[in-house]
Amino acid sequence: MFGSRNPGSFTGKLFSAAINAAERRLYSDHFNVSNRSPYDVIYADGIMSVRHYHPLEVDEITVGTEPMSVAPDRHPVPLILVPPLAATSMIFDLLPQRSVVRYFLARGFDVYLIDWGEVTADHSDLSLETYVLDWMPAALTAVRERSGQQDVSVFAYCMGGLLALMYAAVSQDRHIRNMVTVASPVDMHQMGIAGGFLSAIYRPARVVSEVLNFSLMDLPARYFHVPGWFNSLAFKLTNPIGSAVSSLELAINMWDREYVKVHSTMQKWFNEMVDYPGETIKGMVVHMALNNSMARGNFKLGGSNASFDNIHCAILAFAGDTDRIVRIPSAHKVLDIVSSEDREFCVVPGGHAGVFAGASAPENTWRISADWLDQRSGEKRQEIKDKN
Repeated sequence: MFGSRNPGSFTGKLFSAAINAAERRLYSDHFNVSNRSPYDVIYADGIMSVRHYHPLEVDEITVGTEPMSVAPDRHPVPLILVPPLAATSMIFDLLPQRSVVRYFLARGFDVYLIDWGEVTADHSDLSLETYVLDWMPAALTAVRERSGQQDVSVFAYCMGGLLALMYAAVSQDRHIRNMVTVASPVDMHQMGIAGGFLSAIYRPARVVSEVLNFSLMDLPARYFHVPGWFNSLAFKLTNPIGSAVSSLELAINMWDREYVKVHSTMQKWFNEMVDYPGETIKGMVVHMALNNSMARGNFKLGGSNASFDNIHCAILAFAGDTDRIVRIPSAHKVLDIVSSEDREFCVVPGGHAGVFAGASAPENTWRISADWLDQRSGEKRQEIKDKN
């Protein structure tokens, strides 16, 4: 709406700050620079869709502040990005200079993304079975048809990692060649204070359930539906001082339009989280939180048995060294429940968001993942013709 300003004087900065603040208030989308990478939607079912990102048309991109050369050809094994549920898919293409999508494209991967969509109160009936038994197989089928490849790799963040693991455990899909999980809480009884509480009430809750012949699964899903604003609040409360400092820094730098764009885009992630479907929350509370079934290696999902020792693909798992939500032991547990011979675990700098998309993520989580996948995505690199 207004032209870019780079004021030198104090008065000029005050004027630019006032202009940027007003525009941000009235036209917030002007400051959102996420989801800029072009893609095709190759499959859709309700609010869920699958994206196929176009190859980069440049020889070099900027990652953070550093230039990065773009690989001239692509790996034959496609890479599927799997988001969590509370955050939208924008976090994979957050900023032009800090985009997971652009980074992996530049490293020579054929990139796809599962977009779970904008959940509202009207979608409270979406269950773990919907995501794992219906949408995950449909998404992988669409990717395989588009790419012409049976083997795929998966790069998943937080709850996305749990959904990917559940799918692999239920389906016994031997064509998942590689899987990367980032801050995925496999052992929920080792998630700090919350994990200790869940561990303490696990046996009493089972006794009460058996005596009363009652299960939380019998209650209506609407009672468990979690609105997006609550997810945002809970996330911010894990680091209230950081949230306050971030707001102060924005006020100080309001005159700098580029700073405001970056800050506003990051805050969109934290401020506009989507709802957790009630039926999904029921399954998570019973199977994953109270019973800690994933850490025990087996649980029922619908009419299917999810046995995690059915997973044989190469596994790389990450945890953030300052993550207050998913502690290191919680994320490490995945290596104990799978049968994979090729499995690695890395602790990298960052909290729950920083480990995935923070300033140090490209040099740590992204680079380590790309190097690891590069070695396991086919001995021979080959050019894949653009199918867009």
